[in-house]
Amino acid sequence: MRECGNVCDLKTCLLCKLCLPEWLPALAVQKRNFEVKKGEMIFKEGDAVHGIYFVYTGSFKIHKRWDKDKELIIRFARPSDIIGHMGLGKRLLYPVSATALEPSVVCYLDMAFFEATLKVNTELAYMMIRFLANELDNSHRSMRDLAHMSVKARIAQAFISLHEQFGIDEQGFIDVEISRQDISSFAGTTYETLFKVLNEFAKLNILTLTGRKILITDHLKLQEIVNRDPI
Repeated sequence: MRECGNVCDLKTCLLCKLCLPEWLPALAVQKRNFEVKKGEMIFKEGDAVHGIYFVYTGSFKIHKRWDKDKELIIRFARPSDIIGHMGLGKRLLYPVSATALEPSVVCYLDMAFFEATLKVNTELAYMMIRFLANELDNSHRSMRDLAHMSVKARIAQAFISLHEQFGIDEQGFIDVEISRQDISSFAGTTYETLFKVLNEFAKLNILTLTGRKILITDHLKLQEIVNRDPI
């Protein structure tokens, strides 16, 4: 990462919106902005926790080691999302890694100042509670899906989730470029299995992959694959 100039106007990002106006001068002094290259990690699993990150621009994958040479993508982060909050627990080590999917900018606060910010700014603290509750709910759902859903249904659900989180661009493609390896890691399967299911989806005219761009051509069929799966 490379530290960059002050790119935040203290008005538009989620962190600034939820802080008291009287706290913004302190925030302006304490926060640091970093440019992150595509494919670059801002921290890796097992690193000591020093602070927390807010995504200003770009997108990230949050992932964890899965078996010896595999990874499982836990979630994706977009502008205004928080990264590094899982380091707020008793163990002062990050339990996951965070890697940029595209050139991005993050806002960094060291943990001591962030904790002080939470104590002063009740609206931000409330948002964190809601955010952590949603994270816990999503984690439970993901664990259930890995245990009970078929591979095909998990892959279908992965594309639905990407569509819901990133939306589409002007051409109708999901508005993020993501590798097939990352798709398989998000669905909790192997690249080889993903390749077979993608060929099946293509023959059924459910979706099309052009390079790293994804076009869902039949949302109903994709949802039906998920709904048919017994859980």
